Amino acid sequence: MGHDVDVSINPSLQLVGALLLLLVLASVASWLGRWGFVPALLRAGARAVVQLLAVSFIVVAAISHVWSSALFVLAMFIVAVYTTVRRVESTRTWQWSALAMAAGVLPVLLIVFLTGTAPFDGYALLPIGSIIVGNMMTAHTLGGRRAFPELRAGISTYEAALSLGFPRRDAIRLVLEPIRGEALVPSIDSTRTVGVVTLPGAFVGVLLGGGTPLQAGASQMLVVFGILAGQAVTIVTMDALIERALLLPPDLKERLRP
Repeated sequence: MGHDVDVSINPSLQLVGALLLLLVLASVASWLGRWGFVPALLRAGARAVVQLLAVSFIVVAAISHVWSSALFVLAMFIVAVYTTVRRVESTRTWQWSALAMAAGVLPVLLIVFLTGTAPFDGYALLPIGSIIVGNMMTAHTLGGRRAFPELRAGISTYEAALSLGFPRRDAIRLVLEPIRGEALVPSIDSTRTVGVVTLPGAFVGVLLGGGTPLQAGASQMLVVFGILAGQAVTIVTMDALIERALLLPPDLKERLRP
């Protein structure tokens, strides 16, 4: 005989207690590691609570229409760009960061909806769009935090390449060659181990919503492949913009002169 499973989590004192304990655990780990992240963790936790409460009501209103869902995804994209350029200190070249992220987001959404794989409505656009945008932000942040320190450490290699007659673009590529594509490694690992190491949200959500195992697997494959493809495009676009000295923090803009 089957059993009804209710995994819904309702607002309660138990939830408040669990959230506080989890935040304390993260803060203690940060303190033990001497990372200096405790204030940032506490601020992030407080913001998450406020934002999720507010967004929950907005999502309910937005998801029933394509236009409002599209505006919501656009707002997410703007926040994602703002967040990642601050993280990698490229706020002055934010437009190029936006281009790199959009290069990953748009083709994925076009493929998903133009092929008819998902219905073009708010109930599909909002969750799929938000997942893809969030992962493009992650790819950009990982790419920047790996590439920019590498360029700072490799200034002597860059200058040596210039002295040998290399164009600036080729000199930058030479410095970045050892770490090219590393930002894609977490996504590749996640794709390789999906269903073995983790049961992702889309998969579990479809199952708990009454879908069949095949439907759950199909939904998750669409998400995983979309993330992998989008991040690959975002990273290769980002690399091209960095090599052309368009997407750089101010200090590297000054130091990487032709």
